[in-house]
Amino acid sequence: MDQQAASRASRVRLMIFDVDGVLTDGSLHYGADGELIKTFNVLDGHGIKLLQASGVATAIISARKSALVARRAGDLGIQHLFQGVHDKRTAFEQLLAQTGIAADACGFVGDDVIDLPILLRVGFAASVPNGHPEVQSRVHYVTQAHGGRGAARELCDFILRAQGNYAAAMAPYLA
Repeated sequence: MDQQAASRASRVRLMIFDVDGVLTDGSLHYGADGELIKTFNVLDGHGIKLLQASGVATAIISARKSALVARRAGDLGIQHLFQGVHDKRTAFEQLLAQTGIAADACGFVGDDVIDLPILLRVGFAASVPNGHPEVQSRVHYVTQAHGGRGAARELCDFILRAQGNYAAAMAPYLA
């Protein structure tokens, strides 16, 4: 475990997720009627629920607006949802004001340069292996799993371990 990244992850009280390229693989599928289809990973979803159960709040900040994302956020109990936000810095400032959590107690995972204004401010910045090189070179942790393929779960597990909560999170399943 990368000790510097683990130290930063140990202080996360609010974990923020980008959607396209992080919670999904970044592909945009359009149906015949023009409806956008997104695919989410169930491992990622359960990881987010485990993280919430440990006391870490969760949020989504996405440049794209989608009813599917709102539904997924609702299914996962993600209380803070910002969509259609092209200036992610503004949404981040609103989120900090709403929660009263300091930027250095936040984590954020993003994959493209639009995410840099937040990634450069949070205490724990992460990306995915298929993220833009400008992003990867500026984060504390790059997942092994790709976006939409378990990256969010890997991050949630990493944070749980860094905070000493992983064993407790797994205990109900191992009893």
